[in-house]
Amino acid sequence: MNWQRASTDEKKNERKEAIYKAAFTLFKQKGYENVSFNGIAVEAGFTKSNMYRYFSSREEIFLNVFAVLFEQWFEDCCKQLQQLEQNESIPVFAQTWVETLMLHPKFLDLTPYLFVSLEKNSSYEQLHEFKSLAKGLLYQITVEICRIYPEFCTEKAFKFLNLSHAACTNYWAATFQSDSLKKIYQQEEFQDLKPDFKQDLMSSVEIIIHGLKAS
Repeated sequence: MNWQRASTDEKKNERKEAIYKAAFTLFKQKGYENVSFNGIAVEAGFTKSNMYRYFSSREEIFLNVFAVLFEQWFEDCCKQLQQLEQNESIPVFAQTWVETLMLHPKFLDLTPYLFVSLEKNSSYEQLHEFKSLAKGLLYQITVEICRIYPEFCTEKAFKFLNLSHAACTNYWAATFQSDSLKKIYQQEEFQDLKPDFKQDLMSSVEIIIHGLKAS
């Protein structure tokens, strides 16, 4: 595809969407470290020089893609949490939390690569912009968590977000299995080791909430 230079905001947004789609496809297929700025350009049908009109680096593309997916999940998460009652049962909270995440598989797909991108490759300016966005959105989620569990302070709510995020990242990454590993998990002797994203994460969320309540 031979993209001509965009002359309107609508055209520029179309170009960015094409880049986002190409980047997401490559990040999911190859992993973050194996995707280059030039590779994204080729996938999107751009020349490298045309790409620089929209983004300065692979890291900037990744953070922009992730930010869009993050905001989509955030909006859905807040809506679901607002429907929960004060002192909601922990199993109901855990199920709501996990099912909301599962509605956003693209967000989950990129989550394991987030800190690789942020901590190793991004500039201070890119980090600051993304962290400011994330902090603002996550703070609004902590407000809802503290409403549901009034004994939680903001610090405990953020601790929940950090711990549940770590569990979510690990469990989601475990869902991507090679053919050999799938065969292993089909054997009865390894059934106890077979990952189950929904159930494993729900159990972890329940344990985290109980632990924070007790601390």
